Amino acid sequence: MALSIPAAQWTDHALVAAVTFAVTALVVTLHYEGLHRLAKHYSGRAPTRSRAVMLRIMFALLALHIVEIGCYGLAYWGLLTLPGTGFVHGEHGLDTLFDAFYLSATTYSTLGFGDLAPVGAIRMVAAMESITGLLLVTWSASFTYLEMSRYWRREH
Repeated sequence: MALSIPAAQWTDHALVAAVTFAVTALVVTLHYEGLHRLAKHYSGRAPTRSRAVMLRIMFALLALHIVEIGCYGLAYWGLLTLPGTGFVHGEHGLDTLFDAFYLSATTYSTLGFGDLAPVGAIRMVAAMESITGLLLVTWSASFTYLEMSRYWRREH
């Protein structure tokens, strides 16, 4: 058992690590900016219809997560076109862009059905996506809780 990456595979692993770092930085920044804009837009307002506001916030957060899942899906799709970065094992493999988004969604949510499994260097993307997805979903949940408590406190 080797303790390090074989020299012949080092470039492929470095590329996957760089793409993983870049897409993770992108989605964390997107999430921060999305939450910041939501907070800025709704803070200080005295809404007369808090249910409508909370629904808008929830749908905005869902859209934000879908965009973030899409970023990772595109990373899978792009990396898998390059030889040496790995492949996805499953009944059909990763044949379409939809499959890449599906793999991304199940990984981001940490659901992981297991019907598609990354093999090779590409596993680094999946590992970081699951950690990042968990953090971003809980960040959204915390934000939602704070907004709900603020709006609902005003109603009562």
